[in-house]
Amino acid sequence: MTEGGAGGRRDEGGGRNPDPPGQDVARTESAARDHRRANFLELFFDLVLVFALSGVVSRVAPDLSSEAVAQRWAGLLYILVLVLPIMWLWTTTAYITSRFDPRRPAVQAIVLLTALGVVFMASSLPYAFFERGYAFAVPYVVLQVGRPLVLITLVRDRAQRALYARSAIWFTVSAVPWLAGILVQDVGRVGLWSLAITIDLLSARSAWPVPGMDRQLESAWEPTKTHHLADRYEQLLLIALGESVLSLGIAYTDTPVSLASTLALLVGFATTVLLWRIYYYRAGQVLPEAVDLAGDQLRAGQNTGRAHILMVLGIVLVATGYETVLAHPGGPVRPAWLVAILGGPIVYVVGRIVLERVVFNRLARRRLIGIAALVAAALPLAFTTPLIAATGALAIILGMALADARQAWGRPPEAPSPAGTQPEST
Repeated sequence: MTEGGAGGRRDEGGGRNPDPPGQDVARTESAARDHRRANFLELFFDLVLVFALSGVVSRVAPDLSSEAVAQRWAGLLYILVLVLPIMWLWTTTAYITSRFDPRRPAVQAIVLLTALGVVFMASSLPYAFFERGYAFAVPYVVLQVGRPLVLITLVRDRAQRALYARSAIWFTVSAVPWLAGILVQDVGRVGLWSLAITIDLLSARSAWPVPGMDRQLESAWEPTKTHHLADRYEQLLLIALGESVLSLGIAYTDTPVSLASTLALLVGFATTVLLWRIYYYRAGQVLPEAVDLAGDQLRAGQNTGRAHILMVLGIVLVATGYETVLAHPGGPVRPAWLVAILGGPIVYVVGRIVLERVVFNRLARRRLIGIAALVAAALPLAFTTPLIAATGALAIILGMALADARQAWGRPPEAPSPAGTQPEST
């Protein structure tokens, strides 16, 4: 702020001169950009997310390496049951910091307490399905039920108050299977928690319907907040990719150095780089502008969230698969390992297809070909080693990235064209 305060400045004689034409507008636009940008508190919360996602990979990788067939397949299910609640906490927190000024003490307290809750959840991961289930479920339930009740006191808009009240009611409903899961172990707990997170996600998709209460839908993707949320999702992908590199590096550190393990490290790192490249090829770069232009910002925002959650799940699967490859580069490929090695990229590309639909309103044929190639490669790669299977997956992902580069060669950067324009197939 200038010495004379808002709306003017003092001259050398102490009088007040008006700001030059357009300066107020520039100041307002600058403040809006600053408000949209993720702040350091949100970045701190993201660091906690790295710890949580890394904990999931560390928890599931030993299950994939188990001699028991059932345990290997259960490990793949564990990824869903553990990642989705953590990701849902991240998503709801991102929407809170988009709707409310993160400089408000109450909002800062919510974000910090959420970070602390995620720390407790992540620290319980090695024992989540057998002993310390309470350390995973209780923080989640307290945060998801308690935060809407606090937010009701921060807003005066009737529709927003009704929105938070409905969400608190539904989170209370899902709290029953979350907390009941603490009383049982193993398969029973996995089943109850699967039911609980399904209730959370489906009720949110339906805007938490409650009979007799206003069900007006509200979008956090308002024009002044679009860039903030887009930045948050972009950072989410960077965090997930960074976690993949972290898990890969830790696994390599704990593995006896050999030619095979070093090759596995190189293949895993190259795969992560290519996943980053596939994401940021135009769609990731122009996401804010695409949502700005979308005729239905609510639907565009919802699909953006689904796309990124799918991509994060794919990255976690990839990271888990490469930990297994590092531990067992040679020998026969287990079917569950092949699902992680090939299924991770497939889930990731499906999410990327959803994102491309949001940004360009089209279905990219080259990505469908890539998915088909990954599926077709499963049978021949099943008769090879984990390292060869991972190399085969890398070759297909490289082909998708090269197809992107070929598509862009000699052309100007493509502008976003969200729903409302004529769909294309490329």
